This record gives sequence, C-alpha cells and structure tokens, in this order.
Amino acid sequence: MIASSLLPGLIIFGLAEERVRLRTVLNLSGALVKLVLVGFVLWGVSQGQQYETRLALLPGLELVLRAGPLSLLFVSLSALLWLVTTVYAIGYLEGSPHRSRFFGFFSLCVTATVGVALSGNLITFLLFYELLTLATYPLVVHRGTEAARHAGLIYLRYTIAGGALLLVATVWLYTLTGTLEFTPQGFLDSVGAEQHTALIIIFTLLIAGFGVKAALVPLHGWLPLAMVAPAPVSALLHAVAVVKAGAFGIVRVVYDVFGVEFAANLGVLGPLAWLAAITIIYGSLRALFQDDLKRRLAFSTISQVSYIVLGTAIAGPIAAIGGVVHLVHQGLMKITLFFCAGNLAETLGIHKISEMNGVGRRMPWTMTAFTVGAFGMIGAPPVAGFVTKWYLGLGALQAGQEWVIIVLAGSSLLNAAYFLPILHRAWFQEPPNTWPKEFDFGRKETAWMLLLPPVITALMALAAGLLAAVAFSPLEWAQFIAEQEFSRP
Repeated sequence: MIASSLLPGLIIFGLAEERVRLRTVLNLSGALVKLVLVGFVLWGVSQGQQYETRLALLPGLELVLRAGPLSLLFVSLSALLWLVTTVYAIGYLEGSPHRSRFFGFFSLCVTATVGVALSGNLITFLLFYELLTLATYPLVVHRGTEAARHAGLIYLRYTIAGGALLLVATVWLYTLTGTLEFTPQGFLDSVGAEQHTALIIIFTLLIAGFGVKAALVPLHGWLPLAMVAPAPVSALLHAVAVVKAGAFGIVRVVYDVFGVEFAANLGVLGPLAWLAAITIIYGSLRALFQDDLKRRLAFSTISQVSYIVLGTAIAGPIAAIGGVVHLVHQGLMKITLFFCAGNLAETLGIHKISEMNGVGRRMPWTMTAFTVGAFGMIGAPPVAGFVTKWYLGLGALQAGQEWVIIVLAGSSLLNAAYFLPILHRAWFQEPPNTWPKEFDFGRKETAWMLLLPPVITALMALAAGLLAAVAFSPLEWAQFIAEQEFSRP
C-alpha cells in the first residue's frame, strides 16, 4: 500500500515535462493499485485477519506497519481521495510548468499519509509524520511567488517546531515505559503514580506537536497562509493529508498511547475538550469575515477538524464514533468545497465571495456540488455532517457534558452564517455582464476533469449520510473502532 504511491512518485521525478501520457498513467495506475490493495486488506480485517510488518531500526525499536480498523479508516479515505484528486490535478495543471516535480511530491505526500495511518508504534508515526512535512512543503511553495515562499517558510517553522516537541515527548515516553507500541486502551497502566506529573507534561507536548498540523488554536497560523498553493494542494492539505494527520495523531495518543480511561483519570481530556471547543468557535468566527473564498474555507477547516478532537476528548463510545467518523465525513465535504473553489478560479477567475453573484447559473454543477458540501458542514440532513453532529451530541449527553451541545449548536449557526450568504449570492443574485477572467470550454461549464471530481465527492458525502447504516459505511466502521477502543479484552 505504501509502495503503490512511492514507486510511481520516484519515477515521475525523472520524467521530462512533455511525457504527459506516461506521467498520467503512472499517477492513475498507482492510485488504482492502492485502492485495490486497501479494499483487499479492509475485507481481510473485517473477517478477523491481521496484517503487520516489522523492520528493525535500533536495538529495542522497530519500524512497525499494522493495518487495524482505525488505520484502515484513514487509509481508505486517503486512497479514495488520492484517486479523485489525481484526476482533478491532471486537469487543473494542464499546460503548467514543473508538473513532474509537482506530481512527484504529490505521490510522496500520499505515501507519507498512508505511512502515518499504518504506523503501529509512535516512532514509526513520527518518522512518517516528518516525511509528510518534507513532502508537502514543495507543494505549498509550488507557484514560486513571494507569497508562496513566505507561506512555505511559516509552514516549516510551525511544523518543524511541532515535530521537535513530538520527538522530545517520544523519547521521554520511551524512557518511562520501554515501549512505544500502539495498544487499544493504551500502554501506560504499568506506570507508577509518581510519574503521573511527567505523563501529563508528555501528553501536553504530544498534543501541542500534533496540534500544529491539526490547526488547534493558537497553533493554526500557518493554515490560512498556505492557501496560496494550487487548489489540488489545498484540497489535499485540508481533506486528506496534513490537518487530518494531526487530528489522527491526537486520536492515536488518546486511544492507543494513554488509553481513554487512563487519560480521563489523569485529568487531561477536559482541557483538550475545551481547547477543541474554543478552536471550533474561533475558526467559525474568523471565517465569517473572510471575503477570499479559500481563506473562508481554511478557517472553516480549523473549526471542522476540531470536531474530531472534541469527539475524542469527550471520552465516551458514542462521542468517539462521531469524532472518528468525521475523519471521513470532513474529508469528503471539504475536498468538494476546495475542488469547487478551484473550478471557479480556473474557469471564471473568481477568488472572492463578492465576485460570486449569479455564478450558479453559469456553473450549475459546480455550485450544486458546493451546496451539498456547504449543507454538510452546517450539519443539515441528510448529508454526512449531520451524522457527525448527531453522534457528538448524543455522546456529550451520555458523558454528562451538556455544554458540548451549546458548542455544537453555536457552531452550526456560525456555519450557516458564513455558508448561506455564499449560496444566496451564487443562486439568487443577478450575474455580472462579464466575469473577472473567463475561459471558454465550449458548451461545458468547465473542463470535465475539473467537474467530475467535485460531483463524485459531493455524491459520496451525500451517500455517507443517506446510507450511514449499511455495512462498510464510514459510520459502521467507526462503531467497530469504538467497540475496540472502549471494550476491555
């Protein structure tokens, strides 16, 4: 599963720019092979099979890759959306310079993401997590503009600092326990009470390190700046790779390093839940005042990703289902929105919300997909976002944390406040006589490789809500994960 993107990426680096067909074949074949492998392993794990690889790194330390239920939820999202984003990126970058460099790092980014998902211990997670930083930096600065270089520098400062915190915490944890192996319900039960203060500090360092990529307040400053990257990169950063890797790291720390019960007894989950709640409201408030469409979506991501953290920190099985399933739901909805934003920019030169009057009449399919994604973010049924908020709300009540309901309700109102005016402009305002920069695609609203991906992901976001109860749905798999994490063997 890792090699299916690593090998094509390494080959693509050596291709000349004019080798368009070969580069496309390598991209798409790698994505399809990865999807087939993930499907095979997904079926095997559902039948009780176990998949694991171990390679010695140092005495007592191993590189461990393990395909468990939680890993496969993230891997499935990555594999599926890599295929869709590859199609979109091929159409988006047609005729652009440095495509071999772009798609090479694009493949390395997915390789690192899959490695993060499959990591069986904390040191493996850390290695792939830092590889993700190195692979995504060239994508952020791809355009080569002054703004892109500035955004890339800020991105490196934040992520390298976060990585340093993770390294310190990992080494410290190893000295206390002698192991870094991810284990359901954690591996810290044997640590004596005299070390609990040290464990609280380690937990804080881990959350801060992962919180950089997860864009928790006040560690979120790099994310809006990174919107200077091309639309496929923005989609990848927000839906699949960077922010999702940070949130996934926090899930791993709570579930498979500390364990939910032990973390609750240490008293660290309450502050984490409040930090997530503050981030949810802060991101939504900042989104309200952004006229640039991608920046509004960026602050929306800051808010939405913290639902995952909130569901994890509430420390109950129902809330955990809502948090874990949002790994997938947020990815489907947010990638749809960024694809649509890219379509508006590439087809009509629209970058600002104030320029979107009547655009739904000119690009109805794109804006229909955007509307589905927006209603999902608000939490309107039957889109996938409703399922997330329903389980988070039920989980909060089950755990006796009624204040979370106020946060969810306030967040939904704010989501509506910054998405509904966009939809009103697009569908009900009169369009201008001319668009900022219109490209002629004949009778089509835009190029088919730009239009097909958001339509597909919007349909998947809708299906994840409508078919939430069927076998192998994201919700059903999240319930499987919650049973594993909250049931003592």
